[in-house]
Amino acid sequence: MLPTIALAALALAPAVQAVPHHKRIEPITSPHGVYKRCGAVSRYYGQHTADWDTYQTGDWLNNWWNSHSSLMGNNTGGFSGAFGQWAMGNPDWSCRDDGSDSDCDLSLCDNRVLNNRGQDIRNTYYILESVNRLHTYFIGIGEAFTTAALGAALSKDSWATTFYTDKDDKSVTALKEALNAVATIVGIGASFAGLAGPLTGAVAGAGSALMGGANGATSSIVGQHTDDSFQKSADLGGLLGTIVTDSLKSFTTANNQLMGGQSYSNADIRTYISGGAFLEYEGVDKNAVTDAMTNMLIGTSVNQLYRTQKVFVMGGGACGDNQGIGSGPQEAVVCRDGKAWYLYYWQENDVISTTSHQWGWVASPPGADSLGQSEYSGVTVEDIINSSLDAYNVAGYGYNADTAKSRAEDAITNAWANPGSEGAAWEGIFTIPVCDIGAAVDADYQDKEYILQPYGHDSRPVWCGAICGGDAQKTKDFISAANMDGFESPKHLCDQDPGY
Repeated sequence: MLPTIALAALALAPAVQAVPHHKRIEPITSPHGVYKRCGAVSRYYGQHTADWDTYQTGDWLNNWWNSHSSLMGNNTGGFSGAFGQWAMGNPDWSCRDDGSDSDCDLSLCDNRVLNNRGQDIRNTYYILESVNRLHTYFIGIGEAFTTAALGAALSKDSWATTFYTDKDDKSVTALKEALNAVATIVGIGASFAGLAGPLTGAVAGAGSALMGGANGATSSIVGQHTDDSFQKSADLGGLLGTIVTDSLKSFTTANNQLMGGQSYSNADIRTYISGGAFLEYEGVDKNAVTDAMTNMLIGTSVNQLYRTQKVFVMGGGACGDNQGIGSGPQEAVVCRDGKAWYLYYWQENDVISTTSHQWGWVASPPGADSLGQSEYSGVTVEDIINSSLDAYNVAGYGYNADTAKSRAEDAITNAWANPGSEGAAWEGIFTIPVCDIGAAVDADYQDKEYILQPYGHDSRPVWCGAICGGDAQKTKDFISAANMDGFESPKHLCDQDPGY
C-alpha cells in the first residue's frame, strides 16, 4: 500500500489534458481521478509553451548536445536516435521521413529509462514532445502544400482573358516577376503552418527558422524555371503549382537533416524548436495553410498582370468624400484611418472617336468583378487596396521581391505580424501604385472637383496639378508607375501643362 503522503500528492496532481492523435501514450487517470502508475513523467503532461523558458529547456538541451556528441556520432539516427536512446532506451527513434508511421512515436508511460532521469525528466520530456511534433509538422506541411499547389493551378489560360486587356502583348513577359515572390510565399506558408496563432517573442526564432528553411528550399526550385517564358495564354497557375510541389522534396531533406543533428539553412533543430514553439503544437491546419498559400499565389499573379496595365489606387480624402475633389467608386473603396481609397483602371478608348471619349475613362480593373467569388473567393478588391497601401507606406513605388522577403522575415522574427494569417491582404502581395490626393483638398487646382470619379463611360478624371501628395516629383513617379507616361487623358482639359 502507498503511504498516505504519496496518495495525497497523486490526488492533488493536475488533471491530464488530451494529447494529439499522433501520440500513443496510455491514459493516466482512472474514472475516480486517481493517477495510474505511469511514472514521474506524467506530472509534466499538459505543458505550456511558456514552460520551455521557465525551466530553461533551451540551455539544458545545449548542455546535453555538447556532452553527448559521441553518442550522436555513433547512432545512425544522429541526434534523434541518440536522444531517443538516452531518454527512452530506444536507439531507433530516428524521426526520419521515410514512409514509416511509427518511427517517431512516443510511448512514455511506465518507461523506466525516462522515469529514472530524476531532475532531468521534465526537460527530457519537453524535448521528446517537441521533436515528435516537429516531425508531425513536416509530414503535415507536405500534405498542405500539395493541396495548395493544386489550388494554384486554377485558371489555365483564363489569367489573360480575365485579368488582362492591355493591347501590348509583350508586356506580359513581366509576369516572370511573379516567380521572384514564390519563395517568400512558400516561406510564409511554412511559418504559418508551424505557428498559426499570434506570434510571440518566445517562438520568433523558431518562426524565422521555419520561413528561412522553406525559402531556401524553394529558391533552388524557382531557379530551375527562370527561363520559362509567359505568354498571354500561359498556364501560370500550373507553373506556380509545379514549383510549390517540387519544393516538397527539400522539405523532406530538411526533416531528415534536422533530426540527424545537422543544420538546414543555417539552423539546427535547436532553433526550430526554440522557445517551446512545438511544445503545444497540435498539427498543421491543412485547410488554413492551403487557403493562405493559394490566395497569396493568386494575388501575386493578378498583381503582376495589373502592374502591366493602367491600374492604380487613388484616395486620401475623407471617407464619404464631399471635399471638392470628386467622389470615387463606392463599389471599390476601403476606408482606413478616416481616409477613403479607391481602385481604378484607366480604360483607353477602344473605338475611333473625335468626341471626348477618345480620352478614355475610369472603370473597374479587368476581372475585378470575378474576385471574392468562386475560384477567386479568397482574393478581394479590399485585399488589393490594403496590401498595396501597406507596401506603398513601406517603400513607395520601389517595393520589390527583396523588400517582400525582408519584411516577411522581419515580421516573423520580431513577432509584429503573422503574414500567413492575412492571406492576399498581406503587405506586398499587391503593389498597385498609390496616389495620395489628400493635399488637393486645400490646393487651388483647375477642375479639382474631377480628380476622383466614379466608374463609367462618361467618367473622365482631370488632374491639373501635382495631385499626389502635392508634390510634382511624387506625381511624376506615380504616373510612371501606373504606366501613364506620355498619356494625355488626365490632363487633356488643363489650361497649362501640370508638369507630369
